[in-house]
Amino acid sequence: MTRVSRRGLMLGGLVGALGVACTDSGYRGAARDLKIAAGEPGGPYLAFAERLAEQIREAQPLLRAEALTTQASVANIELLSASMLDPATGSSVRGADLALTHADAAEAAATGRPPFSFATQLRALGRIYENYLQVVVRADSPVHRVADLKGRNVSMGAPGSGASLLATRLAAVAELTDLRRRQLRLAEALTALERREVDALVWSGGVPTPAIAELDERVGVRLLPLDDVYPKLRAAHGPVYEQVSVPAGGYKSVRSLPTVGVANLVVCLPDLPDDIAAEVTTVLAERADRLVPQEALGAQFLDVRALIATAGIPLHPGAAAVYRELHG
Repeated sequence: MTRVSRRGLMLGGLVGALGVACTDSGYRGAARDLKIAAGEPGGPYLAFAERLAEQIREAQPLLRAEALTTQASVANIELLSASMLDPATGSSVRGADLALTHADAAEAAATGRPPFSFATQLRALGRIYENYLQVVVRADSPVHRVADLKGRNVSMGAPGSGASLLATRLAAVAELTDLRRRQLRLAEALTALERREVDALVWSGGVPTPAIAELDERVGVRLLPLDDVYPKLRAAHGPVYEQVSVPAGGYKSVRSLPTVGVANLVVCLPDLPDDIAAEVTTVLAERADRLVPQEALGAQFLDVRALIATAGIPLHPGAAAVYRELHG
């Protein structure tokens, strides 16, 4: 992991092109809650969001940051625009202020494409780390390629998750029309795989994902190579997907192999106040080494050189101002 330094952020030309003036990133507002829509227990989204919330509270005690357990990407974006009644005050409050999401889900939301029914304006605070598409089978499984999943039981991710969106797209381009699909949370899917109730599970997350690593220790798992389906995903959905390699040693029983990568973003709505966006962005940029869960050390995680590479989602003005200030 590269420690953050002012010289380490190579942001000059890119952020300069945004035309955003430098501002002071200090938060001066009243004390308020800051809800971060994260992910499932056992997955890296929740682990990351909990650390992010802790560092935000430490950097600015007036921002009472909290990580929310959710079904991840798609559900997180829906929470951004959802309002609910606060029983304590009787006023309407937003479901979440910040969201962690796959770049493909953010792109679909911004353009109003399925699984979203309308377009949502999103702004990014930064690109945090690379997600690896992981099609997981037991080590003793007869399944060795995606095509071998035809007619089999497969967990396609929890409803509302980025894994579910990506699994659906994977099945479509691989023409797996006869899958017996189940939509399970990660913990449920791993239990089903261990009991041979499903033949495979589809997950998108960092390597190692702790819950998958635990199953690997107990029974042994393999990941399927995805080099044969990557070109089809790219052709159908564009450069939001990249071909990457699962790092060797990420799991005990898994060697390096080709898979599909998709960026993770921290996003918000345009109406997030500039000073709050700036405060959170400063934490991302200056406290990167404190945001990495121990189990993710050595994997692609929060590459500070790529924080502004937000996959077509515009930077929030408060975030852009911080990146410009850090560079200058």
